[in-house]
Amino acid sequence: MTNRRSFIANVAGLAAASYLPNVFAQAAPAAAPASTEATFARVQRTKTLRIGAVRGAAPYYNKDLASGEWGGFMIDFAKSLAASLNVKLEINETTWGNSVLDLQTRKIDIFFGMNPTPARREVIGFSEPLFSNAFTIVSKKEYKTWADLNKPEVKIAVDIGSSHDQMISRVCPNATIVRLEKADDATLALQTGRVDAQVLVWLLSLNVLKKNPSLGKMYVPMPLEATSTNIGVPKEDDKAWVEAVNKWIVAERAAGKIKPTVLNNLQKFSGVKPEDVPPQIPL
Repeated sequence: MTNRRSFIANVAGLAAASYLPNVFAQAAPAAAPASTEATFARVQRTKTLRIGAVRGAAPYYNKDLASGEWGGFMIDFAKSLAASLNVKLEINETTWGNSVLDLQTRKIDIFFGMNPTPARREVIGFSEPLFSNAFTIVSKKEYKTWADLNKPEVKIAVDIGSSHDQMISRVCPNATIVRLEKADDATLALQTGRVDAQVLVWLLSLNVLKKNPSLGKMYVPMPLEATSTNIGVPKEDDKAWVEAVNKWIVAERAAGKIKPTVLNNLQKFSGVKPEDVPPQIPL
C-alpha cells in the first residue's frame, strides 16, 4: 500500500435510509475494444466485477489454503457491491504493491483498501472514503498525546513509506523514527526492545497485540490522527464507474453496514471483540 492496510468504520450519525435502487440494471452496451472501453461499460457488458485481493492480509483479505475460498471485510464489501450491480464477482490475487499497476493496466476494475496519496492520484482514481482509520501506538509505556512522543529520546518504528511513516513524520518530527521495510519488521524491533513504540492503524494494532500481548498495549494519543480508507479505480475520463461506487458507499453507510462488516471480520479472523475497541476511537 504504501498504506498497506487500512481502517475504522466511522458511520455514526448517518441517517437511516433504504438501499439505493439498482440503477445499474440496464441493457448491456455493445462490445468495445478493451483498451478504450470505460470500466462501468465493461462491467455491465461482461456482468463481471474484477477485484484484486491480497493473500495473508486478514481481516482485510484472507484466502483459505485448504478450500481456496476468500474472506475478510474487503471481500464482503466487494460481494455487496457486486450484488448491487447484479454481476458476478471475480477475485484476482495481487499484492498491496502491485494493486496500483493492476488498476492502471485494467487487469482489475477495483481495489478495496487504498489510501489516496497525491502520487497515486496521478495514475489512478479514487472513491469517496469508505471509512476512517485512526492511528495508534503499540508500546509498553502509555503515551497520552502525540506531543509525549515528539522527543528525540523516543524511538518509534514504522514501515517505510507507509501512511504510518507519513503521519508520524508530520506529527512527531523531533522523535527518532526508525524506518524498516515491513510492518512485521517494525513489530520485531518493538519486541526486541530496539524501539519504544510502533505506529499502526487501530485494526492492525489490535491484530498484532492479539497474537503477541507481550508487546504492551494499544494507546490512542490525542488529538486523534486518522487516515481514510478508499477504493481505487482506473483513472479515466468517464466518471460513471466512480460515481456508481460512490453511490454504493453512501447506501452502505446509510444502511449501517460498514461498521459491523469490519468488526465481524476482526472478531472472526483475529479474535478481537467489539468491546476491545477503545472508546476514543469514533465508531
